[in-house]
Amino acid sequence: MPRTMSDSSSEEPQPSQAEEDQEEQEAEQDWAAAKAFYDNLVTQRPRPPKPQNAITVAVSARTLFNLVEEQRIFEERGLEKYVEYQQNNENVILKPGPAFYFVKALEHVNSRLLELYPNDEERFDIVLMTNNHAQVGVRLINSINHYGLTIERFCMTGGESPIGYLTAYLTNLYLSADSDKVQEAIEAGIASATMFTAHKDVVYSDTQLRVAFDGDAVIFSDESEQIVKEHGLDRFFEHEQLNENKPLAQGPLKGFLEDLGKLQKKFYAKNERLNCPIRTYLVTARSAASSGARVLKTLRSWGLEIDEALFLAGAPKGPILVKIHPHIFFDDQMFHIQGAQQLGAIAAHVPYGIAQQYGKSS
Repeated sequence: MPRTMSDSSSEEPQPSQAEEDQEEQEAEQDWAAAKAFYDNLVTQRPRPPKPQNAITVAVSARTLFNLVEEQRIFEERGLEKYVEYQQNNENVILKPGPAFYFVKALEHVNSRLLELYPNDEERFDIVLMTNNHAQVGVRLINSINHYGLTIERFCMTGGESPIGYLTAYLTNLYLSADSDKVQEAIEAGIASATMFTAHKDVVYSDTQLRVAFDGDAVIFSDESEQIVKEHGLDRFFEHEQLNENKPLAQGPLKGFLEDLGKLQKKFYAKNERLNCPIRTYLVTARSAASSGARVLKTLRSWGLEIDEALFLAGAPKGPILVKIHPHIFFDDQMFHIQGAQQLGAIAAHVPYGIAQQYGKSS
């Protein structure tokens, strides 16, 4: 709530610019000392990038690994039995969860970037962000090391919500199996999605990160979806044609698409466009002729490229996703999420926009 003049005297004094500069200088010194220590270690593992330079992707334990049985124990037998089970099985390697192959693909992109730009820190940094207790950490570490994942930063909150730490970790994307936490993160302005496991096993590319986005209420705002829901398709088509040259407002995942685009340009600069390990897809229910031009012009106005744009005119998205085999597909409507799941696509629900009012079950 905005403060009034009458309570201004109770405000705590704000730090001066000099104090802020001093704190920033001390933080830089701390980071330089930590970097020097890490660089002196004899290791083949790349050191984590500086958070300010990284594209930070925070994943929960239940998205990185399959913890269905462990979650059942927690819900049916309580915390103590859950922790005991995890400790007793800490040498039993966890099976991959829905975010596992997405994380593997991010790490492949990192390895390619390090080949081309050995001293550049603008790459993905994967953080394990979980409300698990620290006692469970050994099993998570054992599983991460077993698969050769490079996940150095952990945030284990011991039952407390980890959402408050997302800003501190400079998070660019947060993936969780807990829809309440994802909703909380979205409301805090952090790109987030609830991940769902596919109902069929499919083979994912291990040489190219493939990310598929819905358009409205994902990359773009839900402005146009509001018109569809409230006034119908004919009014929507009329609105889009009248506003064809007016860019759409940004949606919650626009920033992540922008991050992917920045990394793609690094490969293009090294003449690697045809061998780029990142490919992006727009998979939208829009019709191309009646409402597609505004979408493409909006992306152009943002200086963003999309590798493939698929306008489906209301047709199901699942069959297209089967052909793409994305490591992750973002959509705001559970109808499309469920269709993708049935056909073997890893789907992530973005709880944003007016569609949530029409599908509370999501």
